[in-house]
Amino acid sequence: MSTTITPAHAFALDTLITPTEHGIASRILARSAGGTITLFAFDAGQDLSEHTAPFDALVHVLAGTLTLTIGGTPVEARAGSVVLMPAHVPHAVAASEPSRMLLTMLREPKTA
Repeated sequence: MSTTITPAHAFALDTLITPTEHGIASRILARSAGGTITLFAFDAGQDLSEHTAPFDALVHVLAGTLTLTIGGTPVEARAGSVVLMPAHVPHAVAASEPSRMLLTMLREPKTA
């Protein structure tokens, strides 16, 4: 596994990323064959346009409010909530206020 944080050290998540004014910042915290964990910071009014991913993903909203549109259905997710975005289903993310989320991509192991 590769990481961008020091092992065996406690970090405050809000110190690991610097929000970008009028933009979106992201930082991969860990990557392995099983998936990735990425921290995102959105400024108000920023969004990730609709796309699909080949893996299930969990969005954990750390601060603010995000609207996740999953398969055409909007889901309002506030700080402290978690939302599953299934693989191969179109989804988008929009921030109505400055927001942070932790995205965990869950890769299935390849079968022989």
